[in-house]
Amino acid sequence: MKKNEAFYILMVLAGSVLWGTTGTAQHFAPAGASPLSIGAVRLAVGGTALTILALSKGAVKGKEIWLNLNTYISAASVAAYQLFFFAAVLKTGVAMGTVVAIGSAPVFAGIFSIIMGREKPDTKWVVATLVSIIGCILLITGGQELTANVSGVLLALAAGAAYAGYTAFSKQLLDKYSTLAVTGVVFFIGAILLSPLLFVFDLNWLRSAQGIGVALHLGLLATAMAYVLFTYGLSGIPLHKAVTLSLTEPATASMLGVFLLKEQLSPVSWIGIALVFAGLIIISVKKAE
Repeated sequence: MKKNEAFYILMVLAGSVLWGTTGTAQHFAPAGASPLSIGAVRLAVGGTALTILALSKGAVKGKEIWLNLNTYISAASVAAYQLFFFAAVLKTGVAMGTVVAIGSAPVFAGIFSIIMGREKPDTKWVVATLVSIIGCILLITGGQELTANVSGVLLALAAGAAYAGYTAFSKQLLDKYSTLAVTGVVFFIGAILLSPLLFVFDLNWLRSAQGIGVALHLGLLATAMAYVLFTYGLSGIPLHKAVTLSLTEPATASMLGVFLLKEQLSPVSWIGIALVFAGLIIISVKKAE
């Protein structure tokens, strides 16, 4: 492992754990809160918080980052992920949409890593990623057969590509700019891109204290803090490795469902969780000298 790589791995894992709280938070959202409206509000709150943080810390200096094409590709990827993922879930169901989106993201990240001339995936990454993806499939499906909708699967694949795209192009930006500058500017633009949705969907669920609490959690913790941690970790490890490590998210979501929402997991799902963590251990352990 590179010097201090373990620290960057922990940052990525911490960000992924915070992402894993999203489903639990949505469970507590008031009636009438549609997934797309939640996604738009989440990005609006998170983007605003990240922009304020970046500006208050003086992280954004000059116009250069605003003129960088990678900035806009990253922002478009963030916005596209929200749209593609929720559209996929509506067409093919939560389980299938999540499996395809999350399972395909590391594969796309590996492809981007090769195309962009980054550190190429090695055998250990391939093994760890396959183990973790199989674990995610077992975890989310519980061993039950899923029905695939072609258009839904394609949308989920697009979501996986969009997530990997954010990671890849943000990694390019991190070569020149700080974590706060990258997240602040990228999410500011991403929030603007999704802002029209705020005028399309019913936002009455925000009129209650419960709705505001959900929006603040999703925006400040599951978006702003999560992406700062993840992006900071991304600055110190290969992008394909970071995306594989982010498979911690569904495992976290499932564990929160069990312990907070009193949900029941099948034995197959528990095996899936074990495989996810086995994959994370494989990719994180230091090679023998």
